[in-house]
Amino acid sequence: MARAVAGYYARQAQPFGRTGDFTTAPEISQAFGEVLGAWCAVLWERMGRPDPVILAECGPGRGTLMGDALRAVGQAAPAFHAAAQVHLVEQSPSLRDAQARLLGGAVAAWHDDIATLPPGPLLLLANEFLDALPIRQFVRRGGAWMERWVQDGAFVERPAEAAPALPAAAPEGAMKEVSEPAFAFVAALAGRLAAQGGAALLVDYGPAAPAFGDTLQAMQAHRTGLDPLAEPGARDLTAHVDFPALAEAARAAGAAALGPLPQGLFLQRLGLMTRAAMLAQARPRLAGEILSGAERLVAPEAMGRLFKVLALCDSRLAPPPGFEES
Repeated sequence: MARAVAGYYARQAQPFGRTGDFTTAPEISQAFGEVLGAWCAVLWERMGRPDPVILAECGPGRGTLMGDALRAVGQAAPAFHAAAQVHLVEQSPSLRDAQARLLGGAVAAWHDDIATLPPGPLLLLANEFLDALPIRQFVRRGGAWMERWVQDGAFVERPAEAAPALPAAAPEGAMKEVSEPAFAFVAALAGRLAAQGGAALLVDYGPAAPAFGDTLQAMQAHRTGLDPLAEPGARDLTAHVDFPALAEAARAAGAAALGPLPQGLFLQRLGLMTRAAMLAQARPRLAGEILSGAERLVAPEAMGRLFKVLALCDSRLAPPPGFEES
């Protein structure tokens, strides 16, 4: 999965949007990036207005989210905008080029991993980043766990070796997915936040409670249900994020973990629909498109329930915006 995903993003110059393979929240509504930028500005104030502060994004796509966030805070929170040093965690050369074209000199540096981010207080955003990290799949057979492998273009099952902690009891045929890279990412991020201060917002799709099931999916030209083993590197591969397990890993590393909250609830608490109404009023010819895009992000039957939001932060900080009531 890791090799296929790396190959996909190396080959696909424009995987996002209507003409690509999938569409993410920042491409649907500019209000998404704007309210996340405001979220960061509030956290910066609560952190004591550190200058400089690292403003990072993992998996920034074309740079749309960061561009919207910077424009919003430049107008509403100029002091934060001046203090923020933008760093992007992106491995794809073609996407780095797209980000550079959109954001220009606003980006201080690009990174392959969060390990090379400069030290100091950090505010980090990651939208649909964790779902692309590779997973292992384990299947319950005859009271024991088997691991699913790929051999000659097909799935095979072998006795699980060097397996992570798995439920002691599960029904026959149950599948449990584990993303060790996601655990490593969250543990490293949480450890840094606990030691150096800051907060992170992780937005992705997955269950709010522990769950079994096969969620590996391939997407191409906005079509799902495709064979994930066909045409490796030509299709986007993702899997649901295990938010409860990642929250537990973050707490074990010393950070506070809040959520996950349904994306719709979180965005409404941040005022996304109010902001969308303002944009619609300012651009009456596009009002219908603006409002329908915002509704898509918050409606339970669209992205509002499937997508979740998890916040990680220095435990000395008060609950961040959107999580005060959770």
